[in-house]
Amino acid sequence: MNDAKVSLENISPLAGKPAPPTLLVDVPRLVSAYYTQRPDPALSSQRVLFGTSGHRGSSLQTAFNEWHILAITQAICLYRQKEKIDGPLFLGMDTHALSVPAMASALEVLAAHGVDVMLAEGDGYTPTPVVSHAILTYNRGRTTGLSDGIVITPSHNPPGDGGFKYDPPNGGPAETHITAWIEAQANALIENGLRGLKRMLFEKALRAPTTHRHDYLHAYINDLGNVIDMDVVRGAKISLGVDPLGGAGVHYWQPMAERYGLNLTVVNETLDPTFRFMTVDWDGQIRMDPSSPYAMQRLIGLKDRFDIAFACDTDHDRHGIVTRSSGLMPPNHYLSVAIDYLFQHRPKWRKETAVGKTVVSSGMIDRVAARLGRKLYEVPVGFKWFVDGLLDGSLGFGGEESAGASFLRLDGAPWTTDKDGIVPALLSAEITAKMGRDPGDLYHDLTREFGEPAYDRVEAPATLEQKERLLNLSPDEVRITQLAGEQIRTVLTRAPGNQASIGGLKVIAESGWFAARPSGTENIYKIYAESFRGADHLHQILEEAQTIVNSALAEPTPQPAMASRSNTKENL
Repeated sequence: MNDAKVSLENISPLAGKPAPPTLLVDVPRLVSAYYTQRPDPALSSQRVLFGTSGHRGSSLQTAFNEWHILAITQAICLYRQKEKIDGPLFLGMDTHALSVPAMASALEVLAAHGVDVMLAEGDGYTPTPVVSHAILTYNRGRTTGLSDGIVITPSHNPPGDGGFKYDPPNGGPAETHITAWIEAQANALIENGLRGLKRMLFEKALRAPTTHRHDYLHAYINDLGNVIDMDVVRGAKISLGVDPLGGAGVHYWQPMAERYGLNLTVVNETLDPTFRFMTVDWDGQIRMDPSSPYAMQRLIGLKDRFDIAFACDTDHDRHGIVTRSSGLMPPNHYLSVAIDYLFQHRPKWRKETAVGKTVVSSGMIDRVAARLGRKLYEVPVGFKWFVDGLLDGSLGFGGEESAGASFLRLDGAPWTTDKDGIVPALLSAEITAKMGRDPGDLYHDLTREFGEPAYDRVEAPATLEQKERLLNLSPDEVRITQLAGEQIRTVLTRAPGNQASIGGLKVIAESGWFAARPSGTENIYKIYAESFRGADHLHQILEEAQTIVNSALAEPTPQPAMASRSNTKENL
């Protein structure tokens, strides 16, 4: 591996441009492969593997096929039996092409096991946070007969991917010990040729007495006034723009505007499994990432039409905020503003309620939390680490640098325990209405108070052995004492908030830090870095971080670093 470079030299020439026909996924071929390809359990790439957000992959690579979904669903049924979870299961899906066939496969197994399944009315698409909200709403006040859920989505991943994730009765992403059990059961079933699988024909499953219809849309929309001050937004008469990016919430926004009297325009209501309306992401792929300026070109170009605009990814669990003052806000910028605003405008939240962030999120959040007098709860990457705190109200806010967040209701009770892209988007409207200034402008206030950080993330290839090595690094293996000219204060391999392994390491100096961790789903590792001394200092941190990682991995043959994921003036 060579030195990391903060450059755009590896950015695709297609980045930010309309997707050409050659990039569009062949949907019939994709669906055909879902039903015809059989995974080989001897190949690691074809086994069931739960990352930070469920099992993901493409049917064309035999990584997300009918056998996977049948096996995972039966494993979930067995887990429910083991844990005596016998309430309804809320089942939702997004708009990826593989979601509909996966929904059919899952229902065939769930119905055969006698599970009460809640499907969306009209076979509608259902955002991830709406499923979490449904689980928590049903379980409120119950100690038995608890519900859980499944969301069929690969999140913002390319159109050729499918995804499948399980939410236990706490409404959030399943913890590692749960997904490991489900994963093992599913792989064993595949290894045995699906012998012992219980399923019924789809038509029969649809008519089963255990299959029910649920009004996800109105149950969620009618409750939004208990988490966002809709009166303030409506009263200010500000103009709002939203791009659902062809995702599961595409039909939620207009009913939301009508219910609360919002001056809201949906700039694109197209549903197309090829996502041909997207502009291409940084690496030449179509990706519905609302935090990427390349994928968000359409809404960025409309920023002057609205007082505030926003977008969500395909399952609506991530947000992107576009302001008149600064365009698309980097996730770290908006998280900092949202935290600063919420903890000053939610008087019913408990005084001891803490701020949750991941170890790779901006140090600006640390500074804001300290000024607010709030405890900082810093955890590894993965929203599952925020679930318990959001559920019991000890966390007012949980946020990730990848634009995922959720927060409490106005009265301090839980809203969702999974990422919710919709409420942070609506919060940007509340902030603009209440403060008379948009979040981009308010972030500049924070930089004047605390300094302006430069932040970046780079990626580089890594073998499975190298990823395992990075995953198990010890602080003792970092032998240097300085980082970019400053004394190293701390080397972490466990998160300060809960002492859980961060799956890599974080090195912290006075005005900068870096973290390195392997990807859970790809053969790459990632280096995150931040400096409060400007871009040159950030570059130096990244270079020294690369040297440290090289030494730790002891790579004999140099490999080229991948492109920087810098995407705004935050990073340049």
